[in-house]
Amino acid sequence: MKIELVIATKNKKKLGEIKHILKGLDLKIIALADFKETPRIIENGSTFKENAVKKALKTARFTKKLCLGEDSGLCVDALKGAPGIYSSRFSGKDKSDPKNNLKVLKLLEGLPLNKRKAHYTCAVAVADQRGLIGVVEGKCFGVIGFEQKGSHGFGYDPLFIIPGHKKTFAQLGLKIKHRISHRFRALEKARRLLQKYIEQYQSG
Repeated sequence: MKIELVIATKNKKKLGEIKHILKGLDLKIIALADFKETPRIIENGSTFKENAVKKALKTARFTKKLCLGEDSGLCVDALKGAPGIYSSRFSGKDKSDPKNNLKVLKLLEGLPLNKRKAHYTCAVAVADQRGLIGVVEGKCFGVIGFEQKGSHGFGYDPLFIIPGHKKTFAQLGLKIKHRISHRFRALEKARRLLQKYIEQYQSG
């Protein structure tokens, strides 16, 4: 019987990306939305890693299954690392991806491209009901464009330009994004943790 891996997110687009990147592992991936009355997880950590660990541990204790918690966001140099861990709720109570993007554009108004450096960070934690198995991180560096471009992806993808491609993540599409993104880099490290866990389970 395959080990079940619960992804501790209710973001369908993020879930889709994680499933795609982790394909090939001998796991049955389950969405958090498949469970009723899941615990509320307050993302009050001071780092992406702290939030990812909290999600993984709390979900593992609740489901009694192997869990993967993820936290990610955009860090803009000119904004001293903001929006950072507040990326998904940067525009306030009535947050949305377009509103978050517009706020970043407004804050960077008038700055030339060489002053718009940024990076995406993704932290991934793996845990089961016995505790934390490991936490890893991946980054992807780029610059913030002057307007939103492209229709793929989510979050700040329409603003985040990959210098080597001279296009935003939202223009490049998922095929290329899934080979170079912060989430891909973190999940490739997490894949090794998960593979080791599977091997121990199968041999034990």
